[in-house]
Amino acid sequence: MSIRKLLHAELLEQRLIPELAKSSQKHPIILIVNSIRSSYNIGSLFRTADSAGIEEIIICGYSPYPPRQDISKTALGADETVTWRYIQKVEDAICILKEQGWHVFAVELTDSSRDYTSLNSQDFPLALVVGNEITGVDQSVLELCDGAIEIPMYGVKHSLNVAVASGIVLYESVRKWLEIQKHHSI
Repeated sequence: MSIRKLLHAELLEQRLIPELAKSSQKHPIILIVNSIRSSYNIGSLFRTADSAGIEEIIICGYSPYPPRQDISKTALGADETVTWRYIQKVEDAICILKEQGWHVFAVELTDSSRDYTSLNSQDFPLALVVGNEITGVDQSVLELCDGAIEIPMYGVKHSLNVAVASGIVLYESVRKWLEIQKHHSI
């Protein structure tokens, strides 16, 4: 068996062009980012959101937001292709989305969190809340959520970098959504 890495020109042929990115069909998933300190984490979240094809990022609290050169550099321009907005209070963002029919889950270790692979059709449209790199999602925010999902930890550490954790959960959410859509179309 021979494996050949795709050339950059071949990748460009498959890629969605930036002018069409915001108007393309998105998965019904929103990422709510609350009080993330690092602009590099924010840039990474934009890049992952673009790759996963989610609807939107809502940036809250003291998180940095575009336009910022350090965000753009890490995002590789995804900050210009992903729909985003800033809402200062995460509580307001959650309330707005819940009023619109979104199901809001924190990505956090709690006494009642579900495994991140347990998402089902009743959980969509889905908004995921991620919190500060050190303190995670605040208790007051957890109380507004419909629940929490967690990534199992098997090592000594009990957390992942917020951008890494978001990537894992976003891609699993997209996988689950596509699986649900496939079963509904049969």
